[in-house]
Amino acid sequence: MIHILKKIMATGVVTEDYDKGEVPERFRGQITIEKGECKNCCRCITSCPTKAIREQAGYLTIDHKACIFCGRCVERCEAEQLKHTSKYKLATCSSITANIGTLLGRKIQSIFGRSLHIRHVDAGSCNACDFEMNALSNPFYDLQQYGIDFVASPRHADMLMVTGVVTRNLTQALLMTYEAMPTPNLVMAVGACAASGQVFGSSYAMCGAVDKVLPVDIYVPGCPPRPQALLYGLLLTMDKL
Repeated sequence: MIHILKKIMATGVVTEDYDKGEVPERFRGQITIEKGECKNCCRCITSCPTKAIREQAGYLTIDHKACIFCGRCVERCEAEQLKHTSKYKLATCSSITANIGTLLGRKIQSIFGRSLHIRHVDAGSCNACDFEMNALSNPFYDLQQYGIDFVASPRHADMLMVTGVVTRNLTQALLMTYEAMPTPNLVMAVGACAASGQVFGSSYAMCGAVDKVLPVDIYVPGCPPRPQALLYGLLLTMDKL
C-alpha cells in the first residue's frame, strides 16, 4: 500500500483543463474555405463520401455535422482553397435550443444545479465515438470534476448521449431509454453518424440520424470527436463556458 501511495505522490496531478491539451500536428479539425479564386472544378463536392460539401448560389458550404474529416476534399482541390484547421470546438445547439437560448440555459441551471448525469446509448456505431467518450473518465479529462457523470439507468439521467447511426434493431431500445428518462431532459448526438446519418446513406437496416427519431438539443461533429470536443459540447450545454 505504501508503494502505491508513493507512486501516486510521485506522479502528481495529471488532470488537465479541457482546452489546454495540445492538438496533435496531424489532427484534422474544421475545414475552412480560403477567400481565393475557386476554379469551380467541383472535385471537392464529388470526392466527399458523405455529401457534406454543397454549392449554393455559387458558394461552397460545408455541413460539419456530416463531415468525417477524411481530407479528400482538401487533397482534390485544384486551387488549394480548402484547409484543415486544428479547431475542434464544433458542437452546436439545435435550432430549437438555440432559439430558446438564454431562457433554456437558466432553466437547465436551475433544475440540474450545474450537475449533469448522462445515459449513453450506442444506436449502431463502430465504437470509435464510444472509445473517445470512455476517455472522458480517465485522469486526464476527469469528467467528474465538472459535476458530470455517466449513470447506468435512464431513470437517473438528465441527458441521453447517442453514438452511431440509428439502426432499426436499436430504435425501440433508444425510444424506450428516452421515455424512461425524467423530464426535462437533453439529447446529444455524438459524431457524424449520429448527427447527420449520411455516413451510411439510406438502407432498410437503419433509420438515419438521431434527430429523425428523437428531438436533439446539441450536435457534436467529428469522426470520432475528440474528448475535448465532447467536453466543449457538454459544458456548452451546461452554460459553464
